[in-house]
Amino acid sequence: MGNRSSLLLRDEEIAQIQEETGFTPNQIERLYSRFTSLDRGDCGTLSREDFLRIPELAINPLGDRIVHAFFEDGADRVNFRQFMQVLARFRPIKKTKDNKLNSREQKLRFAFKMYDLDNDDKVSRDELLAILHMMVGANISEEQLTSIAERTIMEADQNGDQMISFEEFCKALERTDVEQKMSIRFLN
Repeated sequence: MGNRSSLLLRDEEIAQIQEETGFTPNQIERLYSRFTSLDRGDCGTLSREDFLRIPELAINPLGDRIVHAFFEDGADRVNFRQFMQVLARFRPIKKTKDNKLNSREQKLRFAFKMYDLDNDDKVSRDELLAILHMMVGANISEEQLTSIAERTIMEADQNGDQMISFEEFCKALERTDVEQKMSIRFLN
């Protein structure tokens, strides 16, 4: 018996995905195998429920937000190419290569979207508080969480609108090694 996942991915598709994402053909085939194993309906796309069957996402307090990032513009299914484009943001950055999908800015934009719950390109105190609740649950008191959210807004907000814009978010994280912190080593 052959591996059915490699039969469905043509060489030209692998080449296109490699060009778009920077993954090697071997990595693409391995990720395609993982993708097809998650595709319970065997329809070539994944639903939110398919993603939440990934144990690491199921136990992650931000699992829902991470899964949400795979679904652009209210879509309810993701194909393999879209799946790979999101995963590409977590590839380690190679200084010698052009990094379209996993540049520092793209990694920051992805992280910013985790906080921007209403997609208005700003992070409010309430959005920050909601994310903090997801992350720490009941381990920290409401007063402490509110204090953290307010202090974060105060430190990052440069224009005084009580919100954090993407530019302010980037400025607040300028000394953070985002390239390292938002990278996953994919096996070859």
